[in-house]
Amino acid sequence: MVESIENYFNKSNTFIRYILVGVLNTIIGISIILLLFEVLKLSYWSSTFIGNSVGAIVSYFLNRNFTFKSNVENKKGILLFTIVILGSYFISYPIGYHLLFKDILKSTILGSELSIFLSACVYTILNYLGQRYLTFRR
Repeated sequence: MVESIENYFNKSNTFIRYILVGVLNTIIGISIILLLFEVLKLSYWSSTFIGNSVGAIVSYFLNRNFTFKSNVENKKGILLFTIVILGSYFISYPIGYHLLFKDILKSTILGSELSIFLSACVYTILNYLGQRYLTFRR
C-alpha cells in the first residue's frame, strides 16, 4: 500500500511541484525587482519587466525539468510557454477586473485585493493546465 501511495504521489503530483516552482520563481523575481528598483534606482516598469522576465525564465526551466520532466525542445517549449502565460493572463485578469468594476466586488471591503486574488487563482490554474497539457506534454 505504501508503494502505491508513493507511485501515485510521484506520477500525479505535478501541481504541488508546480506551486513550489512558482514560489521559488516569485521569490527570485521579486528579489530582482526590489534590487533593481530600490538599490539601482531603475524605473518601476524596467524593474518589474526584468524581474518578471527572470522569474519566467527560471519557471520555464524548473517546470520543464522538475515539475513535468519534459524533453520538449527549448525552441518549441519557450514559444508555447510564452503563449500559455499570455493566454492565462489575458483570460484571468479581465475576469477580476470585470468582477470589481461591475459592482460585484466594488462595494466589498478589500474588493480590489479580492479581485486580484481571484484572478491570480484562475491564472494559476489555467497556466498549470496549459503548461502541463500543451507546453510540457509527454
